[in-house]
Amino acid sequence: MSKTLLSRIKPFNNPKPKTPSSSNFPLTRHIKQLINELCQILHTQQQWENTVESRLSEEEIVPSDIARLVFDKLKDAHVGLKFFGWVSNRPYGCPLDRFACSSLLKLLAKFRVFDEIESLLSELITCEDKFPTLEALDAVIKAYSDSNLVDKAVELYYFVLKTHGLVPHVVTVNSLLHGLVKCGKVKDARRLYDELVERSGGVEDKFLDNFSTCIIVTGLSKEGKVGEGRKLIEDRWGKGCVPNVVFYNTLIDGYCKKGDTRSAYRLFNELKLKSFLPTVETYGALINGFCKDGNFEKVDMLVQEMAERGVIVNVRVYNAIIDARCRHGFTVEAIETVRKMIEAGTKPDIVTYNTLICYSCKDEKIQEAEKFLEQVKNTGLVPTKFSYTPMIHAYCKCGDFERALSLLAEMTEYGDKPDVSTYGALVHGLVISGEVDVALVIRDKMIERGVPPDAGIYNVLMSGLCKKSKLPVARQLLDEMLGHGIMPDAYVYATLVDGCVSNGEFQEAKKLFEQTIEMGMDPGLVGYNAMIKGYCKFGLMKDAVACISRMKKSKISPDAFTYSTVIDGYVKQHDLRRALTILPHMIKRNCMPNVVTCSSLIYGFCQNGDLVRAENLFNGMQSNGMMPNVITYSILIGSFCKLAKLAKAASTFEQMLMHKCYPTDVTFNYLVNGFSHCMPTIFVKEKSEPQDEKNSMFMATFKRMISDGWHPRNAAYNSIIACLCLHKMLKTALQLRDKMISKGYTTDSITFAALLHGICLDGKSKEWKSIISCSLSTTELSAALKYSLIFDQYLSHGFDSKASEILHSLVNDHVS
Repeated sequence: MSKTLLSRIKPFNNPKPKTPSSSNFPLTRHIKQLINELCQILHTQQQWENTVESRLSEEEIVPSDIARLVFDKLKDAHVGLKFFGWVSNRPYGCPLDRFACSSLLKLLAKFRVFDEIESLLSELITCEDKFPTLEALDAVIKAYSDSNLVDKAVELYYFVLKTHGLVPHVVTVNSLLHGLVKCGKVKDARRLYDELVERSGGVEDKFLDNFSTCIIVTGLSKEGKVGEGRKLIEDRWGKGCVPNVVFYNTLIDGYCKKGDTRSAYRLFNELKLKSFLPTVETYGALINGFCKDGNFEKVDMLVQEMAERGVIVNVRVYNAIIDARCRHGFTVEAIETVRKMIEAGTKPDIVTYNTLICYSCKDEKIQEAEKFLEQVKNTGLVPTKFSYTPMIHAYCKCGDFERALSLLAEMTEYGDKPDVSTYGALVHGLVISGEVDVALVIRDKMIERGVPPDAGIYNVLMSGLCKKSKLPVARQLLDEMLGHGIMPDAYVYATLVDGCVSNGEFQEAKKLFEQTIEMGMDPGLVGYNAMIKGYCKFGLMKDAVACISRMKKSKISPDAFTYSTVIDGYVKQHDLRRALTILPHMIKRNCMPNVVTCSSLIYGFCQNGDLVRAENLFNGMQSNGMMPNVITYSILIGSFCKLAKLAKAASTFEQMLMHKCYPTDVTFNYLVNGFSHCMPTIFVKEKSEPQDEKNSMFMATFKRMISDGWHPRNAAYNSIIACLCLHKMLKTALQLRDKMISKGYTTDSITFAALLHGICLDGKSKEWKSIISCSLSTTELSAALKYSLIFDQYLSHGFDSKASEILHSLVNDHVS
């Protein structure tokens, strides 16, 4: 029923239709049996017309007289429509009255046959004597509301109200209010509610009930207007609204979702003071709120109170607690919660296990996830795609593609077909691991199995291809997307622009960026940042600044990445002055400098030989709670080495390790080259040492080795390895040892002593022989022991690496 049609229809002069005779048709026991018989014929026979005609002739009944009763009994809307057509088109037949038509309308509404409803309704509302009953209109409005066709429901509601002054039953009104709230039209729901309050004229419960008010309060709470919802309850108190625990639950849930757990808890206590008994929903809402806050002390207290009050903690509440504990990093406590829920008689469901599997995979505890999956199968639960998808992604990330694919096959065996999110996890994991070609094969398999990749999967694939410098294949994927009718979003174009920039194809990047805008697509912050990065990389700083102005005109605010990129661009163009002028603009727009910004400026100061300002900025970062990254540390270390400030380079390196910032090959090269080209006598004769140098294990090891006649390069490598081992970075130390060997440098007794310390500090003192081999002579072992005792001096208080004990034992074995 279109709005155009409704707007042409005027109210009848007499809004009360005449009562047709069929409404008074006697419903005797015999008639009931006849109706049942006719419905059976209509449902079971293809050509029923003659049979029905004959049967009604025997009873001397006109079909139109009992049509209403037939429609009320039928269980198939399409059969009803056929019967309606047959009765209406019979020669010499009587037309159906409003009650029969209304019964058909109710039947169509029951089965949500909306096209036919529209057709019949548009016919009935234009005839005064066939205007549907309020009961039929109720059914249609409710059907629209329950089927998310809320605009049509509202349109019909106001039409009936304005033309006939009829207000639907409260159940229908509630369905309409609920539909409006559900689709986010809370303002419209509130307006309709207020109109009915006014129309009731002070008469209680005339058009609304408790549930009506509760629906509006729920809607207001969803929008964060919990106070307004509470005021509505107070205003309606005693006027068709008697607050109960459901109202309190709604408000408590609203406060918690808003993040106001204090108000929620205050209301919870008020509820108890007014002698209302909290339900599992009350506790559940409050527990959810405290879970979001990470206030597990309050959560445990509420769970205890539930037990004391005899309120059973259901699996949904337990799942919320488990999910929150995992999200806040308390995985051990989450597993303990599972144990407690089993003890309390609540069985974990598939959601419980899926949560544990998901967070185990995020924490890279894949074997733990495997155990949870096994428990799922052992308890008779059926694993779902949410069980397998995180594991598939985790195995791809660690390079075990065989296991990832076997899980995909196992998932299919359990009847849960992989969807776009499962394949997406597989593709994403493969791309992260650098296996882009395998990811492309998976994409082909997806298409074969009728699961078309979405824009997200194409974006991941293009990103991987760009990183592998396979731009032509990435462009082919873009064409493929368009061929499959998948419109690339701004992120896809931004990925390609960034890929072109990274691969040195600046003109192609610029072309793609402009193409995005020409297509009427907003490049967004990511797109503009990718283009600005390109301008800066190729030294086109004026264009970069112009691009920032362009994005501002498009109402897109530059972020910290934008400004940091431009600052870095100026620094690389040796224009520190202009780089520093960008900083105030950045702060003015509430974009606080980040570690990238500071690292670029530190690099700029170091380029200019201004190490004082570089150090001041470096120290300022840390005092403001901003942790330097590997690039920041490496820039400073490289600059100190270049200017022969080796003690400072060493102390900065050790500070880096102390903050668990893992060095890279660039860091190692700066240190090895810096210390290799120094004059050993500088370290031997130096008398006044700064405090950080006196406490430096690096400097102590390096000086002693130089004094003992070792080559500076060997001394530098061993000093680095010793520091890595002292700070429990054994894996990195072993990798550096291997690189050292690949460059033609042999490991020695000092290397052995340092690695042995690392193994012992890693808790593997009993298995050291399986990690490093020992072919040292007695003299070499004695040298190793000598240096081991030096390393012992730098161990944290209370730590014992047991390395010196092992070396003592090895020396004694050789001597004997």
